[in-house]
Amino acid sequence: MEERAGYGKQEKVYRIFEQIAGRYDSANVRISLGMQRLWKKMLADRLVKDVGSMSAKAPLILDLCTGTGDIAIAAARRRPEWKVIGLDFSPAMLERAMEKGAKYRCRNIRWEQGDAMAIPHPDGAFEAVTISFGLRNCADTGTVLREIARVLKPEGVLLCMDSFVPSNKAVRPFYRIYFRFLMPLLGGGGTHRKEYVWLSESTEGFCTPEELAQIMQECGLAKPVISRRMLGACVLLETQKA
Repeated sequence: MEERAGYGKQEKVYRIFEQIAGRYDSANVRISLGMQRLWKKMLADRLVKDVGSMSAKAPLILDLCTGTGDIAIAAARRRPEWKVIGLDFSPAMLERAMEKGAKYRCRNIRWEQGDAMAIPHPDGAFEAVTISFGLRNCADTGTVLREIARVLKPEGVLLCMDSFVPSNKAVRPFYRIYFRFLMPLLGGGGTHRKEYVWLSESTEGFCTPEELAQIMQECGLAKPVISRRMLGACVLLETQKA
């Protein structure tokens, strides 16, 4: 039953992102009150620092669940000598990513359609993997993390950023009001409100950062460093292959 439920979630997420791809970037700006650009910059800064400390001359970076490609493009623009792969299962999202990549003339990015639960690359292929605001929408968190650990080189880096329900009891009620009622309207308007209601529910149903940190360690990754933003609504977990 759990396997069937997982595949049902995967199919539902696929349909949602195929439908909202055209408005995804502008909706994210509204939903996050403009903060998502700063959050993604934080992730890109950490990535450059972590990979820069490695000895690899032409590191291979995987941006998993790349969506419209913001992190892949940021990495490629900052470090032209890197080879970056942006992987997503939604053709519509990848189409948007390719348009943006071409706009910035990022010749060191390769876009791929694929499943985060079965990454189409060999063991130990990547110096670093990033996944931003995508893990909670995957059908099986543990499977994705085990796949990430598999494709990372020894001591390779994982940077995982996602949305969480804040742990602060005083903040949590206001957060839930915003995500249940205001966020779907800001993100989807009248046309795609239902899709954004579901995306808010995916955050509500996701584990806590501490629980995710434990799952990471069970899947072959080291204990992560946890960085919180916006009172814990956005969290970056930084770890490496154990």
